[in-house]
Amino acid sequence: MSKFPLRLVYTDKARLPIGDHIFHGNKYRGTLERLLACGAYGEADVLEPAACRDADVLLAHTKLWVEKLKTGTLSTREELELEVPYTAALVDAFWHQAGGSMAAATQALRNNCCVHLGGGFHHAFADHGEGFCVINDVAIAIRALQRDGKIVRAMVVDLDVHQGNGTAAIFGTGDPEPFPRASWSASLARPSRPANVKTSAARDVFTVSLHQESNYPHWKPPSSIDVNLPDLLGDAEYLEWLDVALQGALERFEPELIGYVAGADPYKFDQLGGLSMSIEGLKQRDLMVFHFARDHGIPIFSTFAGGYAENPEDTVTIHANTALAAKEVFG
Repeated sequence: MSKFPLRLVYTDKARLPIGDHIFHGNKYRGTLERLLACGAYGEADVLEPAACRDADVLLAHTKLWVEKLKTGTLSTREELELEVPYTAALVDAFWHQAGGSMAAATQALRNNCCVHLGGGFHHAFADHGEGFCVINDVAIAIRALQRDGKIVRAMVVDLDVHQGNGTAAIFGTGDPEPFPRASWSASLARPSRPANVKTSAARDVFTVSLHQESNYPHWKPPSSIDVNLPDLLGDAEYLEWLDVALQGALERFEPELIGYVAGADPYKFDQLGGLSMSIEGLKQRDLMVFHFARDHGIPIFSTFAGGYAENPEDTVTIHANTALAAKEVFG
């Protein structure tokens, strides 16, 4: 149980100014309103974060990429790779998104769990953005806590339907002694549990990704654990593979914090997904992750990532359920 009431992190300043887009910029406000209306959270439970600083962004991104974003000097290719219209306002929104994840991570260390109503932009690499992602807020949040001496080791559990390529690349670059990797195909029989391989001092972030194998991105940099899911995988099989991945990760690594990327797009009616999970199955997924963190005494902060349901209200429901699952486990 949390020592203090469970908090949400939210700011209107993080709304993405991208107009009529498959990524609905209103989903963050819609999720907050849903949570307040149902009475699970009150206004006093909402923390408004400040924007992160340039120095924070530079912990996970190159100086050149930050300069291009701040000065509007992206190449045509770099703008096209973002798949959202570049503006100075967009950059400001993403700085607030990263500030939100930093605040949520800090709050989780104080209170075991915190939910950021935003974030999870896992396709942003150190030197470029892509797939609606300009900067990688989860990577920035983890690196900021490490810089400030608040943690040494962190784990990212990425359950978006798309592999967290940017996160995998940021945390997989330059490690002289990388972890033994695991890449499992969920079309095969359930694997035996991995050997007990402890972390070396060379790696301080362990990344786990469950994703649809045949979906974006085409090039998937290796995570510490990748579970490659077949098309149309449903609730029961997904949850079984999630259990395998979480237990395997803990046998390989001992984190002081978990960053949970709770994508809504494994949903069966998602326009950019190809799995067959139900809304209830996705809530069970969230409960499994939060119970895993609580049962092992690991603080956890969650972010939203993708969600492109044919009915936008379904995306809001799935995101709200993540916060409700956190409340059920930690509230």
